[in-house]
Amino acid sequence: MRQGAVMANDKRGPWTVASKQEIYDNEWIRVSHYAVETPRGGQGIYGSVHYKHFAIGIVPVDTEGYTFLVGQFRFPINRYTWEIPEGGGPLGIDPLESAARELAEETGLMARGWHQLLCCDLSNSVSDERAIAFLAWDLTQGQASPEPTEELEIRRLPLTEAFRMVASGAIDDALSVVSLQAVQLLYQDNRLPKGLPIVR
Repeated sequence: MRQGAVMANDKRGPWTVASKQEIYDNEWIRVSHYAVETPRGGQGIYGSVHYKHFAIGIVPVDTEGYTFLVGQFRFPINRYTWEIPEGGGPLGIDPLESAARELAEETGLMARGWHQLLCCDLSNSVSDERAIAFLAWDLTQGQASPEPTEELEIRRLPLTEAFRMVASGAIDDALSVVSLQAVQLLYQDNRLPKGLPIVR
């Protein structure tokens, strides 16, 4: 069967797919257009974005209980944002390996302690993008090597200040919000991993 073709009456749960057309394809995403029968029996369309990488996020914590945020201008939303270190990890690669690479590239940090915080879908009404986030500690500072397309600013601040930035809306990137809130819940419940510095 050719790429993008569908069988007649292809089912996705209560949805029936009549046809599929690939509208756009690049190294990172593929956009598809579907003609569908909706769960209630009506005729409709659906647009879906397939992601070719995991979204990877890292909350690094140093020996003083400080974390690191990355500031950058985001083209799709046309504004500057503060986020945890994050990027893409190829689907066939161990997400932890991708997390270590992203952390080093963006901040120059290398970590010996790792704890997976969460897996989540970032926008499941229009895409299949899957996010995986980690807590990282026992850090060593090296040289950052951001990609040629990235112009980054690194900010070191108390982890609890990052929690407050989430609460105030100063951090609104979805992966950063859920990752920092996951760490905050561990902190409040006294369930942070052994060996992690005291959070201030």
